[in-house]
Amino acid sequence: MPLAWVAVLAVCLLAVLALFPTAGPWPPAAPLAAAALALGAIFGILGKLRGRIRDAGRTQRLVAAMGADRRARLVYDREGRVLLRNAMADALFGPDDDPCAPLAARARGDERAEEELERLKAAARHGSWHAAEISLPGPEGMREWLAVAVHPLSGGGVLWSAEDVSARRAIEETLRREHEMLADFIDFLPVGFYSADTEGRFRFVNHRLAEWIGRPAESLVGLDLADILGVVPNPEEDRAEMRLKGRNGDVFQAFVTHTVFDEGGETLTRSVVVRDLMPERHWERVLKVSDRRFHWLFDDAPVGIVLVDPDTTVSHCNPAFTAMIGLEAEAVVGFPVADFIAAEDRASAGEQLARVLMGTSPGTHLPVRLAGRDREMVATLYVSPAAEEGAVSGLMLHFIDTTEQKNLELQFAQSQKMQAMGQLAGGVAHDFNNLLTAMIGFCDLLLQRHGPGDASFADIMQIKQNANRAASLVRQLLAFSRRQALQPRLFDVTDALAELSNLLRRLLGETIDLSITHGRDLGLVRVDPGQFDQVIINLAVNARDAMPGGGQLTIVTKAIHVERPYQRGADVMPPGNYVLIEVADTGTGISEDNLGRIFEPFFSTKEVGAGTGLGLSTVYGIVRQTDGFVFVDSQPGHGSNFSIYLPRLDAAEAGARVKHSQADASLHTGDLTGTGTILIVEDEDAVRLFGARALRNKGYRVLEARSGETALDVLRGETDIDVLVSDVVMPGMDGATLARLVRMERPRIQVILMSGYAEDVALGEFSGEDGIHFLPKPFSLKQLAGKVKDVMGDVR
Repeated sequence: MPLAWVAVLAVCLLAVLALFPTAGPWPPAAPLAAAALALGAIFGILGKLRGRIRDAGRTQRLVAAMGADRRARLVYDREGRVLLRNAMADALFGPDDDPCAPLAARARGDERAEEELERLKAAARHGSWHAAEISLPGPEGMREWLAVAVHPLSGGGVLWSAEDVSARRAIEETLRREHEMLADFIDFLPVGFYSADTEGRFRFVNHRLAEWIGRPAESLVGLDLADILGVVPNPEEDRAEMRLKGRNGDVFQAFVTHTVFDEGGETLTRSVVVRDLMPERHWERVLKVSDRRFHWLFDDAPVGIVLVDPDTTVSHCNPAFTAMIGLEAEAVVGFPVADFIAAEDRASAGEQLARVLMGTSPGTHLPVRLAGRDREMVATLYVSPAAEEGAVSGLMLHFIDTTEQKNLELQFAQSQKMQAMGQLAGGVAHDFNNLLTAMIGFCDLLLQRHGPGDASFADIMQIKQNANRAASLVRQLLAFSRRQALQPRLFDVTDALAELSNLLRRLLGETIDLSITHGRDLGLVRVDPGQFDQVIINLAVNARDAMPGGGQLTIVTKAIHVERPYQRGADVMPPGNYVLIEVADTGTGISEDNLGRIFEPFFSTKEVGAGTGLGLSTVYGIVRQTDGFVFVDSQPGHGSNFSIYLPRLDAAEAGARVKHSQADASLHTGDLTGTGTILIVEDEDAVRLFGARALRNKGYRVLEARSGETALDVLRGETDIDVLVSDVVMPGMDGATLARLVRMERPRIQVILMSGYAEDVALGEFSGEDGIHFLPKPFSLKQLAGKVKDVMGDVR
């Protein structure tokens, strides 16, 4: 005991003795007894101090030991207060009293980690033991693994411990992957592999050997080798060639090697089976060649092939057939083959199939129409029996698509008919245009001398008006032959119909109700506005005549997109954007026999003298000449519905067309007089004389020629010709050839070609070429003079 403690004890003893007087009623032994008691109390205090000193020493050693521990240690008393914690605990758990709080913050969103932390907290609350390994996000996207445990302490309290086991988990994961790779490698070796115990039972079988045997590998473990393979290798021979039992009892030749090894005190046999695959390889090659040939003949065949069971349901079909009917194979297999034949041909096709199935016919072929597509598909069906052991077990059907062939035949016949009619109409129209040009022209010359006050003025005007009416009929003939002169421009169908509605109501009369429904965002179309009006008027008049007792005429417009080619009769409408104009009436309708002829010129079901027969043919010609299409649906007693499809232009394309159309100069409308030399070439004397007189009256020097050859002679003798005005169709050298020679020898001369045909037809290769101009027949004096005036401006 240190001297300081002895001094303290002495002082305490003296203080006790001083409390007792030396005389008085106290007995002599009382002071000693009191001193003894005091000393006892003092020594008791000293004992407790000594115990605390010893405990403090042990605590210091425990803290030092925990500080050196690589695991996080955190000690709580029974009240949940922290007694001890080391530096690793501060690093992992943080300074908070709740060790799970920082871990839970890192594990937020990870349900498994959060559940484990809840189990640890529950164990700490109930004083039970629990341990778990928790995955937490670490730096740079890596995962950290912590082994966290809760240990109850005797006397109350809990010890939390945690350790970073990321390295151990990484090693275990690597070993696991390597073990799986090794297992996969052994399983899918090109040789069989198995191990067996001393009693001849399978302990392990790889996937390859199990495949050869024809049973799952797991089901073979524990079974006898002799029962499965049919033979047990001799353990004294490390290699042998033997015949083993394989799939379905088949025997295969194999070379077997085996070794004996000890595993945990148990003797096992490890065997490797190498199979002789030459026969199987040969058959595999044969099967592959056969499969490839079948693929060529069935899957890649350009014709539709269908295999049919005896009950006429489809068992197989190739891609060509599914493409023909526009369905997937799943919607074909298992269904009656008759479902894919059009209803009109179903009965006859079923009869032919039944004859072949019953053996009364060795095979047959017939034309059929297929069902299941947006457009009509025509095919030639070849039926052949599929025989097994001499009996018919099904049918093989070949469908050869003949749609294009039929369409071409139909289109050729239709085009031949329409071409013949068009040539007739065009030829008549050309001759009439020459006559009408002369009539209208000479009327204009007469009107210059006979004004409105003259007695002859009304007669001349009657002649001119009737000539213009005749010109209108000629335009209808040319419209059908698609050779009329058009002046297309961009316009909105909605505006055009709105302007035309009043005229239509007057034409229809009071007994017919007109309803026009305009679609939204129609876009623009490029059509001759006058010809568009003519189309609508012709359809309206036709509908009026079909409703003598009154009815309803409905015009509906809409913008549509056609996804795939759409065929009606001989016309095939390509995919694209269109403006659809539907004109429907509630009239008498059109019979099926007449539907195919209604667009022919001069065809009419009206009484003689009630119509020209050119109304619908004009509609057809105008629409087709503007790259549009017109179709009709009708039934007797249910009215008719005409559908007109005109190509729709978007904003960008419309802008380009407007810019181009604005570049075309309009006819001069001011002073029509001028100077210069004009050579006019025309084989029709009346037209040439009128043109020459009209231009001379306007101040021009005019030279005349009746043919292209004569015009060349004039050109060789004249050097100051400014403009050549020539007809296109002439005997001998035509106007196009003459224009080509003139442009080569005298490129300064401007050329005006005259024709009753459309500009693109008449100009041909010259369409759009500088220096080549066009004047449609019939023309008036004003139109001729205006055109020459404009062209002379280019010469200047």
